[in-house]
Amino acid sequence: MREKECIIKLSNAFGPSGFEDDVIEYAKTQVRDVCTLKEDHMRNLYMELPAEEKETTVLLDAHSDEVGFIVQAVKPNGTLRFLPLGGWDPKNIIGNKVWIKNKDNELISGVVCSKPPHFMKDGEKGKSIDFDDLLIDVGATSAQELMEVYRIGIGSPVVPAVECEYNEKQKTFMGKGFDCRIGCAALLETMQELDSKKLHTKVVATLTSQEEVGERGMACAIHNVKPDIVICFEGCPADDTFEEPYMIQSGMKKGVMLRHFDRSMITNPRFQRFALEIAEKYGIHVQESVRKGGGTNGGITHTAYEGIPTIVIGVPVRYAHSCYGICAYDDYREAVELAKHIIEDISSQDILSF
Repeated sequence: MREKECIIKLSNAFGPSGFEDDVIEYAKTQVRDVCTLKEDHMRNLYMELPAEEKETTVLLDAHSDEVGFIVQAVKPNGTLRFLPLGGWDPKNIIGNKVWIKNKDNELISGVVCSKPPHFMKDGEKGKSIDFDDLLIDVGATSAQELMEVYRIGIGSPVVPAVECEYNEKQKTFMGKGFDCRIGCAALLETMQELDSKKLHTKVVATLTSQEEVGERGMACAIHNVKPDIVICFEGCPADDTFEEPYMIQSGMKKGVMLRHFDRSMITNPRFQRFALEIAEKYGIHVQESVRKGGGTNGGITHTAYEGIPTIVIGVPVRYAHSCYGICAYDDYREAVELAKHIIEDISSQDILSF
């Protein structure tokens, strides 16, 4: 139950790119008894297991931010113009409820709205929707009321107003932000389960900020850790509800995803092979993927310094980058098991061979 509660609380936490504070504060409560903790000014959280001096360092990473929005302007009638933080399809958010964090750190409910069909001209019906066509309405009737009563203004952050639910019978979660809060949960649990283990390497973990707007947190964090290898946890987009069967490479309840290629990284083939062998050795279900799009913090780490061997362990998430996502507890557990066994089994000699 502890793990499931952690996943639910991470999903519910307010944390669009650049505003990850609530996620970080909760994460600290989960590992403060087993790790030393520190932060930087980007709200990257660094967690280190106590250990004797080791020749090599493994970095576990998951990004703490979720896709969200930011208020761009206040209209005279009290509605809000806004911009995306991360990759959104505008048509997926019309009519959805959102939470806006105001100047007093309170969450204010609003709804994403567009011009009703009753008032559309013929040329407006059926046309593609852009963010310029959308507004957020909290119920204010003037800009003054919005700013003075609701305490909302330019720069206020916004996320979908979604509370996570767990289906005990099907062992699935439905909520927001699983890209990458399910990865954050896997990272925190891995660190707890590695506590007091005899390991061949030093283990450091990071919850990095602002991945959804260009991997900015990792661009900072990698210089502070300087690891020898990196394992990136991700809430990866599941493809089993729309792809042909032969193209399904990240299906929910089919195990973790190990990605060979995306537009940001060609995975180190030697480290990838090691991970696949570990999965086979311990009976962990793995899906291999090659993606024409996508990108992760691995895009930053694999070219840092002399090139840091990096793999991505993905937990499939249906409908990532929308208001609601679905993921499976068993896939999350297999992500923890794979990362844990890689770290327990890997030696400094293995790392140097990559």
